[in-house]
Amino acid sequence: MPEIISGTAISKTIQSELKEEVAALKGKGVFPALATILVGEDEASKVYVGQKIKICEKLGIESMHFHLPTDVPEKDLLALIDRLNSNTKVHGILCQLPLPKHINADKVLLTLSPDKDVDGFHLLNMGKLLSKKNMKEIEEEGMYLPCTPHGIIQLLRRSNIQINGAEAVIVGRSNIVGKPVSLLLMAGNATVTICHTGTKDIGEVTRRADILIAAIGKPKFITADMVKDGVVVIDVGVNRLPEGLCGDVDFANVKEKAKAITPVPGGVGPMTIAMLMVNTVKAAKKLNH
Repeated sequence: MPEIISGTAISKTIQSELKEEVAALKGKGVFPALATILVGEDEASKVYVGQKIKICEKLGIESMHFHLPTDVPEKDLLALIDRLNSNTKVHGILCQLPLPKHINADKVLLTLSPDKDVDGFHLLNMGKLLSKKNMKEIEEEGMYLPCTPHGIIQLLRRSNIQINGAEAVIVGRSNIVGKPVSLLLMAGNATVTICHTGTKDIGEVTRRADILIAAIGKPKFITADMVKDGVVVIDVGVNRLPEGLCGDVDFANVKEKAKAITPVPGGVGPMTIAMLMVNTVKAAKKLNH
């Protein structure tokens, strides 16, 4: 039987570590605070933001929430971000994506102060990640890593899965997961291949993987014939089917060949929120150094 890598359990361990850090910071007069911005009525976004607020409360992180109407002018959203940038009591700012079509998401991300960009998507923070050669350099810099990719690395590390020397295959090349997780895996000394819509025979590539990361947004796309025996599978996908949630991996069949695999739900999802909290606490330390 494969090891089922529980993001729920690992995220709880990280949360308990953070709770102690937050208490220590408060003892020094530093009160970590996260501002969340939600534009519109997207149900999934409401759920995600609600979860983030709940975890903030659990850890003792102050939470400020701004819910703006769908038709809010872009300039009003940018003005709010400017105010939060200059508010010394706010350490992290998260603007929940996706945004309505009339708002330029790139402009919003660039308006965020890089020092408060706890999602890790500001071009300056992405550029810093790109410039580092190894994990030691990344850790010494104390940068804000994108939350889902960082969560994936923590899942692997805390499950004692060897990254150094592993052949890692990522299915999906998004700016949110595929590209940044490839940089982190290379920094950990893995040999990395990224598959995408232009890849001729994805199965031929995925069968080489010691570590397979599925982040393509297609339900049960990765089937048992696409993996080798003993593979470690990290499933980033969250897809809604009539029978419930499923990932990008055909979990029931792929797990028969895997050494370790994450479930959906309860795998990568809880880790994304945990790493957002890690970045918020890091920001509170950095901004009060």
